[in-house]
Amino acid sequence: MTVFNHVSFDEHENVVFCHDKQSGLKAIIAVHNTNLGPAVGGCRMWNYDSDEAALTDVLRLSRGMTYKNALAGLSMGGGKAVILADPKTTDREALFLAFGRFINNLGGTYFSAEDVGVSTADIMIANRETDFVAGLEGKSGDPSPFTALGTYLGIKAAIKHQRGIDSLEGMTVSVQGVGHVGYYLCKHLHEAGVNLIVTDIHQQSLDKVEAEFGATVVAPNDIYQQDVDVYAPCALGATINDTTIPLLKATIVAGCANNQLAETRHGEMLKELGVLYAPDYVINAGGIINVSFDDDYDKAKSTAKVENIYHTLTEIFAQADAQNRTTADVADEMAKKIIDAAK
Repeated sequence: MTVFNHVSFDEHENVVFCHDKQSGLKAIIAVHNTNLGPAVGGCRMWNYDSDEAALTDVLRLSRGMTYKNALAGLSMGGGKAVILADPKTTDREALFLAFGRFINNLGGTYFSAEDVGVSTADIMIANRETDFVAGLEGKSGDPSPFTALGTYLGIKAAIKHQRGIDSLEGMTVSVQGVGHVGYYLCKHLHEAGVNLIVTDIHQQSLDKVEAEFGATVVAPNDIYQQDVDVYAPCALGATINDTTIPLLKATIVAGCANNQLAETRHGEMLKELGVLYAPDYVINAGGIINVSFDDDYDKAKSTAKVENIYHTLTEIFAQADAQNRTTADVADEMAKKIIDAAK
């Protein structure tokens, strides 16, 4: 397993492999860039198929956090952590205490928060060993509602750009993944008069959105070919790939999952098909924006900053059209300029 020659290694500043025999912790922490400030990004717990898969995930996620924080206007660099374990494990205290000690060893160059498979309660455990955590209970708390709000506003921005209308009334959106963020996104969409088609690997989550929002449930592999206006990937990444792109009937891809494009070239494929793509690290920045207010939390100020996601995406869409480029390419360039200027 290589790091420096890894396809997703992007001049990362620090990649730490963590192992604690007593707790069984196996984790990787990746600090991508700290030009704008300490690296901030959540911790994901997942049953990875291999160590290589975990490394690829953490390298891609940490790079995405650098770009996300830059375009969100935050004084934060980008980092991420992954724990190689079953997210359903109940023996979490020793695991997250050990994780907290590893974070503390980095001396404040990386602040962790919750992500897939990890809760704010887990981060509170890590906080017993380190102050270098964010999104704590009693401060900004659960970032999920804010990630969902930003994603909802991003969908509105995409509809406005592509169709010139502000209302989502009567439209159909397919949501892949209706966990914490996906649930809140469905709530926003339902209240806006959207018809929902959803899928998830957890039946309890599906039952909830079906009962509360009248959503139509489909099998996981059937979500791509639904006749919808918007496909919203809100689960794990890389769902936009060679297999799924030919199946899409949606003319907009806008969701809260990280690393939605399996490869950069898939953004070009979407563009050639006339599908408008909302770059993932732009549309899903609401959570980290909320976390950025941890030290002096103000919900109203946080919400107002999340609402800027609409305007950032509007600018990206306009530039991409004017320059005949992919939205992902335009977003990357905008982020790099901000990061380079902070050196």
